[in-house]
Amino acid sequence: MGAKRGATGRRLELGIQLRHLRENCPPVEPERTKGMTRKAAIKGLKDLSEPTLARIELGELNFRRNVGNLRTLLKRYGVTDQQLIDELVQLNREAPTEEWLTQYRSFMPAGMPHYVGLEAEAAAIMAYHPTVIHGLLQTPAYAKAVYETDRPVEDTTAEFINRHVELRMERKRRVLTREDPARLRFILGEAALRIPVGDDKVMRGQYEELIRLAEQDHISIQIMPFRRGYRAIHDFAILDLGELPSRVQSDNAWGAISTSDKPREVGRFTRRFNAMVGLALGVEESIEFLTELAGRQ
Repeated sequence: MGAKRGATGRRLELGIQLRHLRENCPPVEPERTKGMTRKAAIKGLKDLSEPTLARIELGELNFRRNVGNLRTLLKRYGVTDQQLIDELVQLNREAPTEEWLTQYRSFMPAGMPHYVGLEAEAAAIMAYHPTVIHGLLQTPAYAKAVYETDRPVEDTTAEFINRHVELRMERKRRVLTREDPARLRFILGEAALRIPVGDDKVMRGQYEELIRLAEQDHISIQIMPFRRGYRAIHDFAILDLGELPSRVQSDNAWGAISTSDKPREVGRFTRRFNAMVGLALGVEESIEFLTELAGRQ
């Protein structure tokens, strides 16, 4: 089953195994040579729908309320190895490491709780943002200024802003300062550094924080300057989850967060990131660039 994981990693590992078992079990539908559809898998299970099974296979849910459904599915998938059954049932049990996230769920857009859980367990993260300092690199003052700027348009409250700033700083702490910190590589568009957010004090503090972080061994920050060459238009992040498949994350226009572990999508965004690495300033050049900006404030 691999290394010990938190709740999100356990759900994801369970979902991956269940999807593999369903897609490779003996067929029960005449038109299939192997495996079964989700519709066939949940037949007769009144409290388990196709969309719910899909979310379980994506690692967003588990069988918290009815582990009997898990056992029934394993039987339908032809699983007779009692050790495997026991391991999957054990994997289904929630780990306690995500209790901190519960208090923020009501404020989070669709898909974000799942992503934040994966983010905290990632072995490595590659992230790019063209116009805003990436959330994991933000200071509290910068994060608050970002939300304050959006407030008239998004019609949010002071409580909403404060809770999101708290969540962002907690995410930052869990990813950047954990006992075995993830290897982090960031590319920031020059516009993310030039566009003023808050006052000069906020920007100077943000530049100084980027310099501090960039000097740490496990963090790499590169600046993509205004120059000709390839650059992605939208922000994205690629999560290396160790033994589990890597995932790419992106946002949509409605603020919802989506992730995909499809090799084609992960490969596409990895190529985008690598293409920008060669065009961006080197790490030392980026620190010098940030130092110059901080000195102007």
